[in-house]
Amino acid sequence: QVRLVESGGGLVQPGGSLRLSCAASGNIFRHIMGWYRQAPGKRRELVATVSTGGNTNYADLVKGRFTISRDNAENTVYLQMNSLQPEDTAVYYCNAKLLLYDVMNDYWGQGTQVTVSS
Repeated sequence: QVRLVESGGGLVQPGGSLRLSCAASGNIFRHIMGWYRQAPGKRRELVATVSTGGNTNYADLVKGRFTISRDNAENTVYLQMNSLQPEDTAVYYCNAKLLLYDVMNDYWGQGTQVTVSS
């Protein structure tokens, strides 16, 4: 069982930056870690993932602006968000996935609000 707690959200002007953090209660070195977001009235969507080996994957909408990273020693995952735009406004969720005995274990944080507005 892994508990995930996000932090770092807030209100930022267009063009600004935020850094989200996701602190895990246990070891995450075997987990695929990711960030997802959900805007009002929309489905939750993938933002970025980072594998156990450090390989990253990004949604097209955030490529070149967002950077996901992980610190397994600190059991923490980060999302650096630059050049933020109003369409990035959403609740951002941290996710951890672990495939164990052919069962995918999926863990979610409670989310952190990011609002991009002037």
